[in-house]
Amino acid sequence: MTAQIEKREVGNLVLENIPEIPEILNKRLTHYHNTRDAHLIDWLNKGKGLLISTRFGESSQLHIVESPGASRQQATFFSEPVFSASVCPAPGANGFLFAKDTGGNENYQLYYFNLETGHYQMLTDGVSKHGSGLWNRQGTAIAYNSTKGNQKDHGIYLYSFGELPGERLLFEDEGYWYPIDWSPCGRQLTVINYRSINESHLYRLDIFTGELKPVLAKPNVACRGGFWSIDGEEIFFSSDEYSESRKLARYRIADDEVDILAEELPWEVEAMRFSPDGRFLAFVLNDNGISRLYFMEVAGGTYKPFTGLPDGIISSMRWRQDSKQLAITVDTPQAPADVYVVNLQDSTACRWTYSEVGGLDPCQFIKPELVHFPSFDRVDGQPRRIPAFYFKPKDGEGPYPSLIYIHGGPESQYRPGFSPIFQYYLKELGIAVIAPNVRGSAGYGKNFLKLDNGYKREDSVKDIGKLLDWIKEQPELDESRVAVMGGSYGGYMVLSSMAHYNGRLRCGVDIVGISNFVTFLENTKSYRRNLRRVEYGDERDPHMRRHLERISPTTNAHKITRPMLIVQGMNDPRVPVSEAEQMLRAIRNNGGEAWYLLAKDEGHGFRKKPNRDYYNKAVILFLQRYLL
Repeated sequence: MTAQIEKREVGNLVLENIPEIPEILNKRLTHYHNTRDAHLIDWLNKGKGLLISTRFGESSQLHIVESPGASRQQATFFSEPVFSASVCPAPGANGFLFAKDTGGNENYQLYYFNLETGHYQMLTDGVSKHGSGLWNRQGTAIAYNSTKGNQKDHGIYLYSFGELPGERLLFEDEGYWYPIDWSPCGRQLTVINYRSINESHLYRLDIFTGELKPVLAKPNVACRGGFWSIDGEEIFFSSDEYSESRKLARYRIADDEVDILAEELPWEVEAMRFSPDGRFLAFVLNDNGISRLYFMEVAGGTYKPFTGLPDGIISSMRWRQDSKQLAITVDTPQAPADVYVVNLQDSTACRWTYSEVGGLDPCQFIKPELVHFPSFDRVDGQPRRIPAFYFKPKDGEGPYPSLIYIHGGPESQYRPGFSPIFQYYLKELGIAVIAPNVRGSAGYGKNFLKLDNGYKREDSVKDIGKLLDWIKEQPELDESRVAVMGGSYGGYMVLSSMAHYNGRLRCGVDIVGISNFVTFLENTKSYRRNLRRVEYGDERDPHMRRHLERISPTTNAHKITRPMLIVQGMNDPRVPVSEAEQMLRAIRNNGGEAWYLLAKDEGHGFRKKPNRDYYNKAVILFLQRYLL
């Protein structure tokens, strides 16, 4: 029997079966909703400080910070969040490039913003999807990828700001291509053809002839980066060709040879950036989800770690033009993301932004513990160990209820950054949060990545079953009160876990999740389809199609008898709204209970503060009712 549906609208949100939010919940959440973070964008020219991204109103916008601890001066004022930006490096230039979409549709357009006049202009076609623009070193042109050609493949384009400004196509082929770095002379680009998380090919592209020359283009080898040395004779990147994880590598153009650098460092290289004078290479390693920053002196190949930063996630590295300082974003579990500047001359780090925590006591924020639980299969005769970050409440007495939070991707990794809502669950609700990195997660080597591909998809769901066994063994946790939550691929994991372990879970929260792999692959945007087939399987093959149908949550919806909250953005180009709505129908047709939250002005996740605030309230109300 189909359950009755109570439908209403609040602003741009469509609500089904979600009760009114109690005023007491609104009041306490206000503190957590008014935390703020700051992310580095770039150095401004003429010593005018840093360009950062932060939110003062509804969405993240660009701001100027002139000195450490200075007030943030807002530069952009859009209703839509600014996706990315970079400052024009031309001497005397006073402007920046930025990208923005509409309603979360991810059809990013590129704009140039003039800081002197406050005016901006759109450079792209207003329709297609565009990547972040990459300035040449002279600041006279940008390179970017775009689906402009056929709305499916990503070609490489150039926009010139010279005497004859405008766009021209540099290179086009099947698949996903994007630029990495300009050569010092401005004649060549390094570009990557991304085929899957386990395979990507790095090339040199001549912008005048369109000729491609391989740097590393081998089957089943993944690489990232592709940065030119100051003399244009070498290219630095990371590759997993000779190891389980990506190592720092140097390609010598003269003899077409590759050297592996810093080989003894055990962790994966996730980012790198040359100083403008070419003397130093900053690179970041992923140590079980924690970032480690290193500096290499390029001439001698010597390197050393920088230890003056809090443990967290490092992103958005940008060198100052004088090569003496490196700006970065640091995000930790106990503090919102902020911008730091590392000074190479005295090996110190200076904090430039001080993000607010809504009047909360940061000393009360809880840091997770890295744990490992045994799974169902064995490695070298021992049970495979699955990593997870475990947030445990400080207050009250156990046994605590648990929320299992599953990341998306699937080729992603849960990493311990700041989440005010996790802190609310811990402090105000007394819920423990466990964030596993099930098989298929990034950060643990190329073979771990492949453990859930194709016909092995449900092995990752079995990892959640073993995590439930681990929870049962912890005296401070209540095995009878466990919920599961996740977004995108994590949403599929939620739905599948609810079907497989219905009797062991109290409820589930599915955010923009895949409910049927066949309909997902048929309806996701065409520029994503082949990339996703590599991971999930090709639905055009009859045997794989039957397998995908068999394991899909819509096929198994009759097994779900516990309450579900399903969350979706109407403009989602990755997981279309139809995925959420067919799952809703399947659950309700079986007499199950499902709350539904749809945002008409969002895409793959909620980026606008009013929508995100209401979403958090709905999740908390749902957990209070069905988990607690």
